[in-house]
Amino acid sequence: MQGATKQPIAVVIILYAFLIAVAITCLLPFYSMFITSTHANSDIARRLLLIPGDQFMANYERLIDTVNIWRGFLNTVFITVTATAINLYFAALGGYGFSKYQFRFKGFLFLFVLGTMMIPGQLGIIGFYKLMDAFHMLNTYWPLILPSIYNAFGIFLMKQFADSSVPTEIIESGRIDGSGELAIFHRIVLPLMGPAMATLGIFAFIGKWNDFLNPMIILFDNELQTLPVMIASVKSQFSSDFGAQYVGIVISVVPILIFFSFMSKRIISGVAAGAVKG
Repeated sequence: MQGATKQPIAVVIILYAFLIAVAITCLLPFYSMFITSTHANSDIARRLLLIPGDQFMANYERLIDTVNIWRGFLNTVFITVTATAINLYFAALGGYGFSKYQFRFKGFLFLFVLGTMMIPGQLGIIGFYKLMDAFHMLNTYWPLILPSIYNAFGIFLMKQFADSSVPTEIIESGRIDGSGELAIFHRIVLPLMGPAMATLGIFAFIGKWNDFLNPMIILFDNELQTLPVMIASVKSQFSSDFGAQYVGIVISVVPILIFFSFMSKRIISGVAAGAVKG
């Protein structure tokens, strides 16, 4: 009996030790980033940094002297929040349509949507630039926001979730009560798709927040540039200012961590609520 009671405890200890090791491994890059931002360029280039330094404010002052980092921060927040909201809404609308409606060529159109995921976005950057030039949208935020209306992965994710978690009976009940199709979608379907939208929101937010290529090509005015482009431009004629760049990276990463923390709680609460209802 004594050996039987000790074995589960040993397994639990090993499991917790493994999880702690995984957590430390995941957090180590963030720790290194914060620590590096507090040191001078000479220390960053010369040795491994494990303890905090005293150069954070000096690096920050050089950063704001080089670029308008907080203007870039606000630009990125506006673009990311707007594009993510549009992305989530239209992905949910498209996924719901493919899941619950019957129409001609439904299977072919859905396969076509999935097929576009195989085409790298970089292949169309020249055509996209010429199209935006023809529409006189260069050096504006429209080319960075409007493409978020279409997201093949988002439509696929929402369709799969709607197939399994949005009962057709609830939709039929809404129709019997006299609700229109959009009213059913807004009042019934969207709340049920909360966990899937939270998952997609994390991917969409991080992807748009870290977008570097499109803003660099589309935006010409420095005051309109986003945070990743501004951070990459923090360099002198012959060398990069690593200390200032790391401070900029810290400023850029903190909102992502906050957003991820908030949305992950939404995912967990939604899954738990679904389990209780089931």
